[in-house]
Amino acid sequence: MAFKKIEQYDKETTEGLIEHYAASMHLLGEDINREGLQKTPERVAKAMQYITQGYQMDAKEILNSAKFHEAYNEMVIVKDIELYSLCEHHMLPFFGKAHVAYIPNGVITGLSKIARVVDCFARRLQVQERMTHQILDVIQETLNPMGVAVVIEAKHLCMMMRGVQKQNSVTTTSAFSGAFERNETRSEFLRLIAADLH
Repeated sequence: MAFKKIEQYDKETTEGLIEHYAASMHLLGEDINREGLQKTPERVAKAMQYITQGYQMDAKEILNSAKFHEAYNEMVIVKDIELYSLCEHHMLPFFGKAHVAYIPNGVITGLSKIARVVDCFARRLQVQERMTHQILDVIQETLNPMGVAVVIEAKHLCMMMRGVQKQNSVTTTSAFSGAFERNETRSEFLRLIAADLH
């Protein structure tokens, strides 16, 4: 999902990042004064602030901004939510999609808010396992539904570009609460998203 353009980058943060990225590039053996690299430290400083803007977002506030009382008590699924994150171990990207479901207990939220919650946690330094539970926990705590299910599948560049260099590996994580801990409900959810799983 698209993010709002950051109109104003924090000056002190940007200047500090520029200095550090310029030093890192120099240590790697690059001439930071050559034409193609002169503005690279500034571009990277702004890019990193953009792709880690989840630190400036409050997932509970996102959900609370569109809470509605509704008698609907069947499964609500938002599938194929694109996500882009940074592995906190190597600061290399991982990317994929999330499938999120909940069973309302008198309260629903705007469908776009579920996708925004995914972005809130993805746009940070992360591990996929933690992010899966963070998404589940905030929906469970804020909406108090009868249950929440989250499945994330992603490709990790830290495995593809370095280390074991396995180009086709996909990591799948899942978390379930409440009604989704029952086999019948969990199986229904997994069946409904099965066509989208890798």
